[in-house]
Amino acid sequence: MNFADISQTVISFIQQHQAWAPFIVGGLAFAESMAIISFIVPATGILLAIGALLAASGIPFWPVWAGAMIGAVLGDWLSYAVGYWLKDSIRDYWPFSRAPHFMDKAEAFTRKWGVPGVFIGRFSGPLRAFVPLAAGVFHLPHIPFQIANISSAAVWSFGILLPGEALDWFRHLQ
Repeated sequence: MNFADISQTVISFIQQHQAWAPFIVGGLAFAESMAIISFIVPATGILLAIGALLAASGIPFWPVWAGAMIGAVLGDWLSYAVGYWLKDSIRDYWPFSRAPHFMDKAEAFTRKWGVPGVFIGRFSGPLRAFVPLAAGVFHLPHIPFQIANISSAAVWSFGILLPGEALDWFRHLQ
């Protein structure tokens, strides 16, 4: 199954079962924010398409936004917890053992920016899932990490769903 097939399946399901939209979007945002899983699940494109679907189908924006935010927060929190628990031994596990440059880049970014880097990293596809993991490895303070995590998840989830909603707003202006 290719990306277009997966996207169409998810979008069709949401159209038919609108009550599930916040949960599905939350799961996709979780997958997009969780280290390693973010490489397997093509969530960004699907989330953008769902944003367009929201406007076209009349599915309320705010519950879906809340689902995306919660999923993103949980994905980063779990990545942080895994990093905190495994520490530097994370480099012994796949994919880091085969492609250490992922952790090297996340480590350099996290060392340079610290907790504000958690907020900034959310908006960079390659760093999104690995900065929280590195933050856990380096034991960044938990409360400041969570503040950056929650605030960046709120902004990111709004931004990823908004383009489709904005198109609908512009259509109504004409």
